[in-house]
Amino acid sequence: MPTADCRLLHHGRIMRCLSFLLLLPETLKKRSKKSGTSLPLCYELFSLSLAKRKRMAAELHSTANSNLANQRSNNTSSTTTTVTAGDKPEKDSPVNRSSATLSSTNSSISPSSSSHHNINNNNLDAPSWACSHPTLRERNALMFNNELMADVHFIVGPSGESRRLPAHKYVLAVGSSVFGAMFYGDLAEESGEIHIPDVEPAAFLILLKYMYSDEIDLDADTVLATLYAAKKYMVAALARACVTFLESSLEARNACVLLSQSRLFEEPELTTRCWEVIDAQALLALRSEGFGDIDRPTLEVILRRETLNAAEAVVFQAALGWAVAECRRRGVSPTPGNKREALGKALYLLRLPTMSLEEFADGAAQAGVLTLEETHAVFLWYTAAVKPQLGFPLAPRAGLAPQHCHRFQSSAYRSNQWRYRGRCDSIQFAADRRVFVAGLGLYGSSGGKAEYGVRIELKRQGATLATRSTAFVSDGSSGTFPVWFEHPVQVEQDSFYTVSVVLDGNELSYFGQEGMTEVQCGKVTFQFQCSSDSTNGTGVQGGQIPELVFYA
Repeated sequence: MPTADCRLLHHGRIMRCLSFLLLLPETLKKRSKKSGTSLPLCYELFSLSLAKRKRMAAELHSTANSNLANQRSNNTSSTTTTVTAGDKPEKDSPVNRSSATLSSTNSSISPSSSSHHNINNNNLDAPSWACSHPTLRERNALMFNNELMADVHFIVGPSGESRRLPAHKYVLAVGSSVFGAMFYGDLAEESGEIHIPDVEPAAFLILLKYMYSDEIDLDADTVLATLYAAKKYMVAALARACVTFLESSLEARNACVLLSQSRLFEEPELTTRCWEVIDAQALLALRSEGFGDIDRPTLEVILRRETLNAAEAVVFQAALGWAVAECRRRGVSPTPGNKREALGKALYLLRLPTMSLEEFADGAAQAGVLTLEETHAVFLWYTAAVKPQLGFPLAPRAGLAPQHCHRFQSSAYRSNQWRYRGRCDSIQFAADRRVFVAGLGLYGSSGGKAEYGVRIELKRQGATLATRSTAFVSDGSSGTFPVWFEHPVQVEQDSFYTVSVVLDGNELSYFGQEGMTEVQCGKVTFQFQCSSDSTNGTGVQGGQIPELVFYA
């Protein structure tokens, strides 16, 4: 700022002070005279001689010039300051992108014109930033990750990867009972630096940002670490937001990992949602990369699961893959002996006798994790009249029972309907809760036994989620015949999906009548509406695709 402007600015401040003193109530003067006491200090200042006031103004102006010179010196030095290794932001971290956004906001109210990111935000000019952010929430948010008035620092992260983060005890104490006890309890922490090696810096920044501003920035890379931090410091609202985020991103490829974490964090609702996905899409979940990352107790719980919708040969291969991953974690070679040791008691949760003889002979018998005695006993169990005692469960898993949503109240046939010439039958549907569509029930021939080629497809907003080409044989009855997708498809609640069928066959088929727009099936309510993809006459009131086959 030019010198002339500075003088005008400080002259204006002095005049405002003098104006305030001039407006002092006369009652103060009268009360002072009656009591014989001296006037208040502020009034005595006003009563100083003119010469003395001039000297005070000169001193104030000199001090202001000195402060301005120091401020310029500080600003110059700040433009050449580099971020230390402990404060260096992680590349492309969403948390640091948020920090960069906040830093940009802070730089707009800072006297410094430096383009470098100042993590501690030490250059805030108090009158300017306070006036330009009128609400308490805005001013509080500016204190996030800010050295200004900071009275505690956290060294967050493991040694060598830690970051030093400033904070304010009062803000943290009113947002977390753990911090309240830490700073103001009977055993309050007196140190100005607190080490937190078990929390990731990015997760701790998300925790701090929420406590300062009520803003929550989550992504798949940080949500589990943030949930851990929120649980540790008992910030319930942030923990709920993390769980909601995890539920919304839950799918077969991460269901086993999230099951492990939900058990660790004691989140029963998330655990239930994970089991829904694992049971219905067991084949995808067991073959996912994340399955090898689960802990042993979670592995054992999954292997005990009665409702896993997968063949036992698939379960065995998944357990073998987990054993390989566990050997690597232990730093040993994945030899058959080491894999057996890694599995431990979990090996005897596998239901080997429920495999077919060919599956056992080609798989488990040659994997090397069974002893010769165990292999011999299982073979005898398959072939001998007198079955030997085995250390493995004998009963097959029950799996999930598929449910059927039937949308027609009756069916019929006519001499010229329902005909197929490569045209599409299609319908739209929505469910009021998450389900897994496993296939469709279709009408078959009205003129006796016949075979149809069929292609089924499931789409959402034009994007294909699943498709399969196969064939089925009908026996001439008016019942429905199931056609399955390769894997059950997860369908989110309150969103419309389109199922389509293209049948190829010479025989006429039955068709549905008296269709319903809403059908209650167990705990799930389905809604149906016509699809523009339908070119063969199927709609809500009648046609093909009488059933949705699903798990819930």
